[in-house]
Amino acid sequence: MQVERVKYVIWAADMSRALRFYCDVLGATVARQSEVISEVELCGAIIGIHGGGEGKRTWTGLSFQVADVIEGAREVVSGGGQLTREPQTEGGEPPHLAMCIDPEGNEFMLTRKRG
Repeated sequence: MQVERVKYVIWAADMSRALRFYCDVLGATVARQSEVISEVELCGAIIGIHGGGEGKRTWTGLSFQVADVIEGAREVVSGGGQLTREPQTEGGEPPHLAMCIDPEGNEFMLTRKRG
Protein backbone atom coordinates (compact mmCIF):
# COMPACT_ATOMS: atom_id res chain seq x y z
CA MET A 1 0.00 0.00 0.00
CA GLN A 2 1.23 3.48 -0.78
CA VAL A 3 -0.18 6.14 1.52
CA GLU A 4 -0.90 9.28 -0.49
CA ARG A 5 -1.67 11.72 2.30
CA VAL A 6 -2.05 11.86 6.09
CA LYS A 7 -4.49 14.17 7.84
CA TYR A 8 -6.07 14.37 11.25
CA VAL A 9 -9.85 14.88 11.28
CA ILE A 10 -11.82 16.76 13.92
CA TRP A 11 -15.55 17.53 14.14
CA ALA A 12 -17.41 20.81 13.75
CA ALA A 13 -21.05 21.70 14.31
CA ASP A 14 -20.37 25.07 12.63
CA MET A 15 -17.87 24.78 9.76
CA SER A 16 -17.47 28.54 9.27
CA ARG A 17 -16.75 29.10 12.96
CA ALA A 18 -14.22 26.26 13.00
CA LEU A 19 -12.41 27.55 9.92
CA ARG A 20 -12.27 31.08 11.36
CA PHE A 21 -10.79 29.78 14.62
CA TYR A 22 -8.05 27.70 13.02
CA CYS A 23 -7.16 30.39 10.48
CA ASP A 24 -7.49 33.50 12.65
CA VAL A 25 -6.12 32.14 15.93
CA LEU A 26 -3.59 29.51 14.83
CA GLY A 27 -2.65 30.90 11.41
CA ALA A 28 -3.81 27.96 9.31
CA THR A 29 -4.76 28.39 5.66
CA VAL A 30 -7.79 26.81 4.04
CA ALA A 31 -6.64 24.10 1.63
CA ARG A 32 -10.13 22.81 0.75
CA GLN A 33 -13.60 23.92 1.74
CA SER A 34 -17.01 22.30 1.50
CA GLU A 35 -20.05 21.82 3.71
CA VAL A 36 -19.13 18.23 4.56
CA ILE A 37 -15.35 18.36 5.04
CA SER A 38 -12.85 21.16 4.85
CA GLU A 39 -9.10 21.06 5.30
CA VAL A 40 -6.69 23.54 6.79
CA GLU A 41 -2.93 23.43 6.51
CA LEU A 42 -0.75 24.45 9.42
CA CYS A 43 3.04 24.08 9.48
CA GLY A 44 2.85 21.44 6.76
CA ALA A 45 0.17 19.39 8.56
CA ILE A 46 -3.37 18.89 7.28
CA ILE A 47 -6.29 19.06 9.69
CA GLY A 48 -9.58 17.88 8.23
CA ILE A 49 -12.66 19.50 9.72
CA HIS A 50 -15.73 17.33 9.26
CA GLY A 51 -19.17 18.96 9.45
CA GLY A 52 -22.00 17.40 11.36
CA GLY A 53 -20.30 17.51 14.72
CA GLU A 54 -22.41 17.92 17.83
CA GLY A 55 -20.17 20.40 19.66
CA LYS A 56 -19.37 17.83 22.36
CA ARG A 57 -15.99 17.98 24.06
CA THR A 58 -13.60 15.54 22.45
CA TRP A 59 -9.91 14.98 23.16
CA THR A 60 -8.03 15.19 19.85
CA GLY A 61 -4.41 14.57 20.75
CA LEU A 62 -3.47 17.69 18.76
CA SER A 63 -0.60 19.75 20.13
CA PHE A 64 0.53 23.10 18.76
CA GLN A 65 4.01 24.31 19.74
CA VAL A 66 4.23 28.07 20.21
CA ALA A 67 6.95 30.43 21.46
CA ASP A 68 4.83 31.86 24.31
CA VAL A 69 2.15 29.65 25.87
CA ILE A 70 0.70 32.51 27.93
CA GLU A 71 0.16 34.71 24.87
CA GLY A 72 -1.09 31.72 22.86
CA ALA A 73 -3.65 30.91 25.56
CA ARG A 74 -4.86 34.52 25.50
CA GLU A 75 -5.32 34.30 21.74
CA VAL A 76 -7.25 31.03 22.04
CA VAL A 77 -9.69 32.65 24.47
CA SER A 78 -10.03 35.89 22.48
CA GLY A 79 -10.69 33.77 19.38
CA GLY A 80 -13.64 32.00 21.00
CA GLY A 81 -11.86 29.02 22.58
CA GLN A 82 -11.57 28.05 26.22
CA LEU A 83 -8.87 26.86 28.61
CA THR A 84 -9.24 23.78 30.78
CA ARG A 85 -5.76 24.27 32.25
CA GLU A 86 -4.22 27.72 32.48
CA PRO A 87 -0.51 28.04 31.69
CA GLN A 88 1.49 27.57 34.89
CA THR A 89 5.14 28.10 35.70
CA GLU A 90 7.01 24.95 36.64
CA GLY A 91 10.30 24.93 38.48
CA GLY A 92 10.95 28.60 37.75
CA GLU A 93 10.57 28.04 34.00
CA PRO A 94 8.01 29.86 31.85
CA PRO A 95 4.83 27.85 31.28
CA HIS A 96 5.22 25.05 28.76
CA LEU A 97 1.62 23.79 28.56
CA ALA A 98 -1.95 25.04 28.25
CA MET A 99 -4.94 22.77 27.73
CA CYS A 100 -7.46 24.31 25.35
CA ILE A 101 -10.82 23.74 23.67
CA ASP A 102 -11.75 25.17 20.28
CA PRO A 103 -15.26 26.63 19.77
CA GLU A 104 -16.45 23.25 18.43
CA GLY A 105 -15.48 21.30 21.57
CA ASN A 106 -12.21 19.82 20.26
CA GLU A 107 -9.57 19.70 23.01
CA PHE A 108 -5.93 20.40 22.17
CA MET A 109 -2.68 21.48 23.81
CA LEU A 110 -0.46 24.50 23.38
CA THR A 111 3.14 23.70 24.26
CA ARG A 112 6.46 25.52 24.40
CA LYS A 113 9.71 23.94 23.33
CA ARG A 114 11.66 22.87 26.37
CA GLY A 115 15.38 22.82 26.88
